[in-house]
Amino acid sequence: MTTPALALVPVLIDDPAGTGASTATLTDQALARAARDDYQNWLASAASAGGCIRPIRLRGRSRDVDTATGEIVREFDTADVPDGVIYTACGDRRASVCPPCAETYRRDTYHLIRSGLTGGKGTPESVTSHPAVFATFTAPGFGPVHTRPMTQGGKVARCRPRRKAPLCPHGRRMSCGQRHKDTDACLGRPLCPDCYDYQATVVWNAHAPELWRRTVITIRRHLDRLARDQQTRVRLSYAKVAEFQARGVVHFHAIFRLDANSPAGELVAPAGITARQLAHVIGRAARVTGFATVAHPARPRGWDITWGTQTDTRIISLTGTGQLSDVAVASYLAKYSTKSTEAVGTLAIRITAGNIRYYGNPRSHQGRLIAAAWQLGRHSHDDFRALRRWAHMLGYRGHFATKSRRYSTTLRAIRQARADYRRRRHLEHATAGPGTTPAETIVQVPDLSWAGRGWKTSGDALLALSAAARARDHHAIARQETAAVA
Repeated sequence: MTTPALALVPVLIDDPAGTGASTATLTDQALARAARDDYQNWLASAASAGGCIRPIRLRGRSRDVDTATGEIVREFDTADVPDGVIYTACGDRRASVCPPCAETYRRDTYHLIRSGLTGGKGTPESVTSHPAVFATFTAPGFGPVHTRPMTQGGKVARCRPRRKAPLCPHGRRMSCGQRHKDTDACLGRPLCPDCYDYQATVVWNAHAPELWRRTVITIRRHLDRLARDQQTRVRLSYAKVAEFQARGVVHFHAIFRLDANSPAGELVAPAGITARQLAHVIGRAARVTGFATVAHPARPRGWDITWGTQTDTRIISLTGTGQLSDVAVASYLAKYSTKSTEAVGTLAIRITAGNIRYYGNPRSHQGRLIAAAWQLGRHSHDDFRALRRWAHMLGYRGHFATKSRRYSTTLRAIRQARADYRRRRHLEHATAGPGTTPAETIVQVPDLSWAGRGWKTSGDALLALSAAARARDHHAIARQETAAVA
């Protein structure tokens, strides 16, 4: 038995002082748990966390009630299970915080995004005939940074080669002739940190959600004018994911789908407007949309908030004749839905007056961004005061995955369907036999309260995470075999 899971991820152990568990070795803790008579019951309870590395412990009661008769079919009390608690997953979206929960979030996001392109989960399959475009919106430049450009042949080009590169005011030559590897720590870092505009970077991050909102409004206005010329009406739907670049700014990947504005509320393909026209409208809106922030002592005229010049639009194809497939786009967006600031440097805690001196380190790129957000956050205006609250996100205060109302289903619906399926299977197994109550008429009435967070010991964490890893492997093998047979 090895411990790679405990070594590679920050597993949360809640070991109160005085229990003596912290003095035992990992092997002793695991053997002590496995030797108990109630080990199998504990393992079944721990399995409900799904391999979460920082699960939530709950105590209390839960009743299964037959809605047809009001009869209590089953009553459950955590006092009857090992340790007197049950485990549930933390549900964190970030892969840097809890990889198993982030993987569940990624899969849910994948199905949410793809159902808006191919149908399913409440979305009609007719959406496959609707114009769809994949667009990327980037931030403007705030100073030259180290990059890893690629040639048309797929080879890595030199970073910033300049034969007669000038010296910046701080005496640094503004060139780099290296061919960087994708693991180089300098990627995204400015050639001259003293010349780089850190204040404009965090201000842009803070106002990026507002720029996105205005851009969507502009796209819809352009589409309305185009639809009037075609004597029709359209409705725009989208799904959007934010991603942090290595230089510390967010950019957005989005899927735009065009629907006809049906009076009955049905999803119908629009007439007379193609995906190419939709891509043109999106690109034009990105070029013309922008605004200026309110005045700040550091910038009396405010900062101009606009998109960068590298806005990219590609037509999504469901027949294999276009630029991108629905599977590729959904997988791409779902992958980035679990990311946070890992590209710049992982930071999962909020910045306060007590720890700003540690995280606002002027010798690191991330530290300068945090310090800039903290300094600008002294201003009393709400637009800037929020910079301190979101300094750990480098000023960005928006959601990482959003969608319009009519694009597809919701994450809540997907999670509820999964929970209903698991509970129904459990009830069918528990109440199997003639004359039993149908599982469809039973609802769960929980009365649970917080009992703590994390595993009790490192040994418990090892056993639970190992069992969850084996279950995932078995599930993956079964899925592969099913696909091979089909």
